[in-house]
Amino acid sequence: MAYWSVREELSRANCLRRSYYELLRDQLDQFILSYALTESYEKFRARNQTYPFVEKRELKPRARIPGLEYECQNAFLLIFVEDCLPVSFKKYIRFYDLNKTTKSNLLQLEALALDKEFDRNQKSLENAQFFDFIKELMPVDYALLIQRDPKTRHRDRYVLSHFHVRIDWPIAEAAEDLGKYLRYISKDLYEKGDKWAEDLQKKFFEYYGVPAMAGGRRTAAVVAAQYLKRIPCISTIYVGSSESRSTMRISERGTAKAVLLNLSDSDVKQIASANTMTERTFRKNYVINHQGKINLCIFRATYALTEYSRPPEDGRLRELKPDLNWLTVGGQHLLPKPGVWKYPPLPLNFIYS
Repeated sequence: MAYWSVREELSRANCLRRSYYELLRDQLDQFILSYALTESYEKFRARNQTYPFVEKRELKPRARIPGLEYECQNAFLLIFVEDCLPVSFKKYIRFYDLNKTTKSNLLQLEALALDKEFDRNQKSLENAQFFDFIKELMPVDYALLIQRDPKTRHRDRYVLSHFHVRIDWPIAEAAEDLGKYLRYISKDLYEKGDKWAEDLQKKFFEYYGVPAMAGGRRTAAVVAAQYLKRIPCISTIYVGSSESRSTMRISERGTAKAVLLNLSDSDVKQIASANTMTERTFRKNYVINHQGKINLCIFRATYALTEYSRPPEDGRLRELKPDLNWLTVGGQHLLPKPGVWKYPPLPLNFIYS
C-alpha cells in the first residue's frame, strides 16, 4: 500500500494542491535539467575540457560508476515536499531557524551575494526571480528544502525555506525500514545475522538506483527519500553528482536518471525518421548543441521495481536473495530541450542497443 494518496482519495482542496505541486515540479524539472546537464557541459567547454559522457553500462541497474569526480559537473541536492515537514522531523532532517533562508542567515554564512534590496519574496516558486535565487544557492553544501509555506493558511504557496539542510538518519535505520516494508525482516536489521544485514543495506541502495558506495549527496538523497515516506504526501528529490555526471530524480513514480548523450548525424537522421519529423525539426527541438560531430541531447532512463522489491502479496516474511535484481529499466527516452513546449519525449533504446 502506498504511503501517499492518489487523487481519488484526496479532498478537493488537496486535489488542487496536488495539481499545483505537479505544475511547479514540471518547472523545476526543466530548471534542473538545464542546470545539471547543459550548464555543466558549458563549463567543460569554457575550460577546453572534453566532456566525460556517461557510458551505457553506467545506466544499467546495479551498475558501478567510476569514482572520478569532475569539478565542472554541477553537484547539488534539492528536496521538494508537497506539504510542510512536521517539527518532529528535525531530529534527522536539519531544518532549523539558523538555516532558514532569511537575509541575516544568508549574510552570516556568506552563501549568497546579497544587496540591500533583497526581496524576501524571491524565495517563492511563484516569484519571477526564484530560479535566479535558487541557482546561487545550488552549489552550497548539503541540501536545499522547498516546502509548502505554513504561514499561508488560505492558499498553497511553496517556498525555498531552508538551505544547508543535513540528512542525519542512519543508513542502517533506512535499510531496516525498507526491509520491514518489503518483509525481509520483521523487527530488527540484525535479526537474521550480520551477513543478512549487510546484504539488505546493499539492496537498499539498489532499490533507489545508486551504487552501495555512492558519494555523500546521493546517499543523503536515498536516505531522505526513505525517511519522507513517513508523511502521507508526495515528495521529489533531485540530486546531481560530480561522479555520475547525471541528474537523478526520486519521486512517487520511482527513480529516473538523465544524462547528456552525443548522437551521430546518422543517429539524428534515423531518430527523426522513426518519429515522422524532419531533421531540421528534430535539431531545433531536441539537439542542445550541434558543432561538427556533436549532436548534444538529453537522455532519460526510468527504472521500475521488480517483484523482489515490492511487498509480497501474502504479507509473509521471505528470504533475501542478493543475486536477484531489484530494479529493471522501465523506460528510455530522448527529452526535448529544456523550455520546448510542443514536442514530447521520444522513445530511444540506448542502454541495451
